[in-house]
Amino acid sequence: MNKLTVLVVEDDAPIRNLITTTLKTHDYKSLVAPNGESAVIEASSHNPDLILLDLGLPDLDGIEVIKKIRSWSKTPIIVISARSEDEDKITALDFGADDYLTKPFSVEELLARIRVVERRLAFQAECGASDSVFVNGQLKIDYVSGCAFLCEEELHLTPIEFKLLCILAKSIGKVLTHTYIMQNVWGGSWGDVASLRVFMATLRKKIERDGNSPQYIQTHVGVGYRMLKV
Repeated sequence: MNKLTVLVVEDDAPIRNLITTTLKTHDYKSLVAPNGESAVIEASSHNPDLILLDLGLPDLDGIEVIKKIRSWSKTPIIVISARSEDEDKITALDFGADDYLTKPFSVEELLARIRVVERRLAFQAECGASDSVFVNGQLKIDYVSGCAFLCEEELHLTPIEFKLLCILAKSIGKVLTHTYIMQNVWGGSWGDVASLRVFMATLRKKIERDGNSPQYIQTHVGVGYRMLKV
């Protein structure tokens, strides 16, 4: 597939220049935004394939930027922040970030995270090339459009939530281990069971009508997850 167009949202000029230079060296196209408002404008105007987002922006907190972009876009967002507390990471992921990289970071790790996004987008394209629609009870996944529906209402899923749903749907009835799921979502470059549980919890809130009696996703404690046939 063609190299991604990446929107770099960073107010620190040296870090912004480091990131854009790294992207250019590896043949990625880049757009830049020094603050939150310009980030939202650039994202809506140019529809980048990926957003690299600092949380400590001069006008808007990065979480607010995530909220604004997630109100209309599923573009993958990788947070790059000096905030290293678990609470900050979980908050960003809960509001729709797909990945979290803590400053200081190595350019090699950043590039590895970007390659994960490339594989995810290729996976979604591959899904669209085969069976285009999956139906299980009131749940429907349209692989071509990258949308999922419950009772004919569109679900507002983050890219990782959508991919998790696709992985489970492709193996409906089978128990998928934590390791298998993480390898297929993050490619082994990032991800742990605790993070996976966070994403699964947010996905379940969106597709399960009764959280105490799950209809679609069953947990196998200490092993993984399975999509039930409805």
